[in-house]
Amino acid sequence: MVFSCRPQEIHCNPMGTVHGGLSATLIDSAAGCAVHSTLGPGKLYGTVDLTSTFVRAILPGGPMLYCAGQVLHEGRSIVTAEARVVDEAGTLYSYGHVTAKITNISSK
Repeated sequence: MVFSCRPQEIHCNPMGTVHGGLSATLIDSAAGCAVHSTLGPGKLYGTVDLTSTFVRAILPGGPMLYCAGQVLHEGRSIVTAEARVVDEAGTLYSYGHVTAKITNISSK
């Protein structure tokens, strides 16, 4: 699953750059879908930890951003995944890591 977003002024913080929450949302969504792809019937997950590292400012009106996640570790009750936010040229803007807790639907 690849998520995409074109940053706009509505995403800006008071300094005029795109708020880091946009990148964090893309990371959590893409990594979360990677985790979801590992689940069997009767299972669900919840993010218990999200880290994000910002390496380049995102500006409104800038290039389309893309974020894809991949699973790093699949355990019985914990799955970890990572995701990267890049533009069409592959320039890195941010990256992050998600830890997800797996539970049975019947125990929610």
